[in-house]
Amino acid sequence: MTLAATTLSSSDKKHLRGIGHNLTPVVTIASKGLSDSVLAEVNRALVDHELIKIKLSVGDRQAKQAVIKDLCKQCKAEVVQSIGHIVLLFKKADRPNPKLSNLLR
Repeated sequence: MTLAATTLSSSDKKHLRGIGHNLTPVVTIASKGLSDSVLAEVNRALVDHELIKIKLSVGDRQAKQAVIKDLCKQCKAEVVQSIGHIVLLFKKADRPNPKLSNLLR
């Protein structure tokens, strides 16, 4: 599997979805949206784990899509999968920690 910095191939996404299936959401984004503290927590989780699930409780489908787009832009992450209220995000770490990375465990 080769994980590119800009886009993931369909086979990469399939592999990451398999890993992400057993993950639990590490961050919940509620009606207040993307505050600085939420962004800091998402960034910390992406640096530590590379692949994370986020639960969105922000309203209708358009609001969720807007939050996901903004989140990916600000965190420089990529959406692997979005189903219902859950989004799976990926950001390749420069030096992943084998004890924390969801890809190396």
